[in-house]
Amino acid sequence: MSETQERPAAELTGTLQDLANAAPAVANAAPVYEAKRDAQGRSYATGRRKDAVARVWIKPGKGEITVNGRPVTNYFARPVLRMLITQPFLLTDRYNQFDVYCTVTGGGLSGQAGAVRHGISRALTHYEPELRGVLKMAGFLTRDSRVVERKKYGKAKARRSFQFSKR
Repeated sequence: MSETQERPAAELTGTLQDLANAAPAVANAAPVYEAKRDAQGRSYATGRRKDAVARVWIKPGKGEITVNGRPVTNYFARPVLRMLITQPFLLTDRYNQFDVYCTVTGGGLSGQAGAVRHGISRALTHYEPELRGVLKMAGFLTRDSRVVERKKYGKAKARRSFQFSKR
């Protein structure tokens, strides 16, 4: 039979039924994630928000959070920013069970806090892969890609025009 000729209908239905029987086995296979820890038992992840980049290490401990060598209460003085950082632990019922050490560069305090939260969430999934579903549903594993729009020429800011004057 040449390639240009069509196959008989019975041959096609047989292959379609075989395909239908094989499909559920492939569709139910979920990816299996493994824990990623270094020699000291820490998990590492990078978090990003706006222009801020946070490198985060977590390990089992008493719940101490250190940002750029300073306690979190000194670095993030506003309670809202500290609450933002602890959200992944509260959501997964792991509050005060992990010590966090992180270094943050770039951006302002709000962006840095968001980057630390993103990094903690990713590090938690590396330490305990079964927490991935809970953190993903809350949106903590998704990098917030919103950044400041650049200024255009002929404009006062990104979109703001100069004030119009008739005279």
